[in-house]
Amino acid sequence: MKTTVNELYDLSHSRMGAFLGKFTYPWEALPKIKEEIQRLGASLPKEEFDEIVPNVWVHKSAKVAPTAYLGAPCIIDEGAEVRHCAFIRGSAFVGKGSVVGNSTELKNVILFDSVQVPHYNYVGDSILGYKSHMGGGAVTSNVKSDKTLVVIKDKEEQIATGLKKCGAMLGDHVEVGCNSVLNPGTVVGRNTNIYPLSCVRGVVPSDSIYKTGGVVVKKF
Repeated sequence: MKTTVNELYDLSHSRMGAFLGKFTYPWEALPKIKEEIQRLGASLPKEEFDEIVPNVWVHKSAKVAPTAYLGAPCIIDEGAEVRHCAFIRGSAFVGKGSVVGNSTELKNVILFDSVQVPHYNYVGDSILGYKSHMGGGAVTSNVKSDKTLVVIKDKEEQIATGLKKCGAMLGDHVEVGCNSVLNPGTVVGRNTNIYPLSCVRGVVPSDSIYKTGGVVVKKF
C-alpha cells in the first residue's frame, strides 16, 4: 500500500512541504492544517504578501476575483488565481500558480503548486499534489454516510485514520475526470488518470488508469 507522504508527493513543490514531511501518511496532517497556515502566514514576507483581513494572506501577484470569498485562515500563494464566486471556507493553502475556479469550494485543504480545481469542484479535508487536476464537477466526499471513522482500504490491507472527515489524497500529476466522486479515504498514486463519471474508493496505484466500472490498468 503506497500511501505515504513521500510516495505521493514531491515536497519541494509547496511551502507546506516541510510541514507535510513531519508525517508518515498525509491524512495525519489534516487536523493540523489550520494551525500550520496561521503559523506560516505570520512568517510570510510582508513585501510579497498582503494580509487583506486577519489571517488571510494573498501574494501580491495572485489574482482574486471580487466575488470570491476567502475565509480565515488561508494563504493564496504566488501567481495563483481565484476565480469568480469561489468559496474558500478557511484552513486552505493554495499553492503557486494554482487555479481555484468559479463556484469551487475549498475547506481544510492543501493544494500544491500548479494544482487546478477550475470548475464547480468541492475539495474538503484533502491534499492535492503538484500539477494535479480535477475536471469540471469532480468532487471529494469527506464524510461517510454512516458517520463512522474513515479507513484507508487497499484490498485486504486497511489503515484506520481515526478521522470522521477525510477526503482524498491525490499524488503529483493526477488527473481526475469530469463529474467523478472521490469517496472518503480515497488515495490516488502519482501520474494516475481517473476516467470521467467515476466513483472512486480505496487506494488507486500510481501510473495507472482508473476506467469505467472501477477497472484499473497500468499505463504503458
